[in-house]
Amino acid sequence: MTRLIILVSFLFFGFQASASYILIPMDADGQKEHLKAYGITYWTLERQVKVKWLLNYRGGSFLLPDSEEIKRECQIRGVSFEILSDSKTEEILELIASPSQNMEAVSLEKAPKIAVYSPLGNQPWDDAVTMVLTYAEIPYETIYDEQVVGDELLLYDWLHLHHEDFTGQYGKFYRSYRSAPWYIEEKRKAEELAAKMGYTKVSEAKRDVSLKIRDYVVGGGFMFAMCSATDSFDIALAAEGVDICEPMFDGDPSEAGYQNKIDDKKTFAFKNFTLERSPMIYEFSSIDMTRKRKIPKETDYFSLMDYSAKWDPIPCMLVQNHTSLVKGFMGQTTSYEPNEIKSNVLVMGANKTNGEAKYIHGIKGKGFFTFYGGHDPEDYQHRVGDAKTELALHPQSPGYRLILNNVLFPAAKKKKQKT
Repeated sequence: MTRLIILVSFLFFGFQASASYILIPMDADGQKEHLKAYGITYWTLERQVKVKWLLNYRGGSFLLPDSEEIKRECQIRGVSFEILSDSKTEEILELIASPSQNMEAVSLEKAPKIAVYSPLGNQPWDDAVTMVLTYAEIPYETIYDEQVVGDELLLYDWLHLHHEDFTGQYGKFYRSYRSAPWYIEEKRKAEELAAKMGYTKVSEAKRDVSLKIRDYVVGGGFMFAMCSATDSFDIALAAEGVDICEPMFDGDPSEAGYQNKIDDKKTFAFKNFTLERSPMIYEFSSIDMTRKRKIPKETDYFSLMDYSAKWDPIPCMLVQNHTSLVKGFMGQTTSYEPNEIKSNVLVMGANKTNGEAKYIHGIKGKGFFTFYGGHDPEDYQHRVGDAKTELALHPQSPGYRLILNNVLFPAAKKKKQKT
């Protein structure tokens, strides 16, 4: 009888201690493949299995139900994970729920359908987002002007804007590359596409594309953009109905006094900016800090802001990381002039040396947008023709983690937002 009691007790306590959850840690020491960890989380959501995102707990870790399939996928992708018992899981969730802790457990419920706005045939160096989505094995579909104007954005939960020039000035590459075969070919393709869509100018086509993207966000969409797609998008909205392009871009002179006709009430993020009129200057406006900054590469870092996980879960989700100090990186639009950012826009990452904003977020209508300055978080000063970044060399990149935070953002169960 005594042996039977001991055996039953052993089986009972052994069952209680059995693993029932998988923790994917996201702190600096606990995870060797931070970027692929997001892919595991997305893969789990695709299988209609809910995940908890543990904000501010070990770098923003993920809690998943125990499953041989999930563990095997983690092993295949090289993602670090830990097995937790029921009691250990309950202990962690109790800690997170404590009012004394700046932590929160957010439920991720559905894998967002992702669209990348990008021209066909874009080069490997063109976009950090497509590189990290591919590396993390997160599926996406590519759309462009015809699909946007045709209202196909409604099919997607999350939209990324490729490094586009929404003003119709071909990236302001005129001075350095106007004789380059790639520039000539891209200009020709853009003009052909605009004509096919019924426009006489590329700038007019891009204007309507910008307005459709605006409507997508206002209606409840999630939009993420980097580098020149950020400020050129806002400029296109502000310049609706105003010709700001010089003859080499659209065949006729710009409108006289166009600066005074710009309406920044129409923009998402920026205000009181001055457009760069000269086609010989590789810049769109005073929004960008690239030409104003004097920061050595060795000391070029930006700091992530700290938010209340319980009261401000949205920005808290977007800054989850294993470090609060992230290496800076340049681009056509490197960062944003703080005095030209609207007061209702959150600056989530900024350089403390000169105050420039690097990573900003806002609400527009029922939707959300995030702008991230710079071209490639692991290539400090990327130039046309440079090889693409090999993310296998940067599996713990905090700069790339910020992109993937935005990818998972639409999966979270969120409270209703005020317009």
